[in-house]
Amino acid sequence: MPIPAPNLYPPFNIVRLSHVELTVTDLAWARGFYVDTLGLQITHEEPGTLYLRAMEERGHHSVILRQSNTPKIAVLGFKVWDEDDLDKAQAWFAARDLPTEWIERPFMGRVLRSRDPWGVPLEFYVQMDRLPSIHQKYALYRGVKPLRIDHFNLFSSDVDAAVAFYGDMGFRLTEYTADDTTGRTWAAWMHRKGGVHDIAFTNGTGPRLHHMAFWVPTPMNIIDLLDLMSTTGYVANIERGPGRHGISNAFFLYIRDKDGHRTEIYCSDYQTCDPDLEPIKWSLTDPQRQTLWGAPAPKSWFTEGSVFDGASLRDSDLTAQPIIAP
Repeated sequence: MPIPAPNLYPPFNIVRLSHVELTVTDLAWARGFYVDTLGLQITHEEPGTLYLRAMEERGHHSVILRQSNTPKIAVLGFKVWDEDDLDKAQAWFAARDLPTEWIERPFMGRVLRSRDPWGVPLEFYVQMDRLPSIHQKYALYRGVKPLRIDHFNLFSSDVDAAVAFYGDMGFRLTEYTADDTTGRTWAAWMHRKGGVHDIAFTNGTGPRLHHMAFWVPTPMNIIDLLDLMSTTGYVANIERGPGRHGISNAFFLYIRDKDGHRTEIYCSDYQTCDPDLEPIKWSLTDPQRQTLWGAPAPKSWFTEGSVFDGASLRDSDLTAQPIIAP
């Protein structure tokens, strides 16, 4: 299908992705993984819940970990420009017969909760509580030295429809890969903040979260994390990498927690803020789109993801053979 033109004047202004809430079955284990090993900072702790941020983030949190009997993704969060944009977002979702609700959230002010057409729980806000800067408190840096949350990647049963819907909200396409036989989009990377992506969609049974990602200073931080994980009981949680993607040019590592939630550790993509930037198209038969160099991805990377709370899964009718490690 043809790639739609970017909507440079969207109905409301999304600044960037902001945060994700994960439910986990063992909060103590998750603390050891996300805080003590990856290096995220605790900003608030209460029975059953941890709020975390990375080193450059001034907002109160980018990750919420909540104890539950079932691991799920509770919500994906996005920051909008101002209060008028929040009201415009409510009207936009309501006009499409999608649910809207004003909810109370700690540390976040007024919050709009909705869902996309596939049931992905979304929330929008203007400003979190601001915290003191810690990016120059180098004594706090540990693990992979995460600087900021970078993007979400979702399995989608209809990538073309997802690109159209999120494009209407103002997300702009940077790179994509298409099936040469049908012309349909296999995967797409879309941004608001001027990097390669705030959100991406990959063909598969969905909606599911493939991964959240954190930006780190250098590839050597990823090597340091691998050394740390391999000697502190987490070697089995290393799923894929290190390597470099062709799409996005990212130097990457994929790791998974006890519940299967996947995190990408990520650096080295490029600036995309020009409004006339043309998206890069990759062939589905080009193996370097997913791995410019490095070992091919394992089967789990193509088939396993985290379910969204309250969303029903649908299979994609687009099939192709991914390049899987032996």
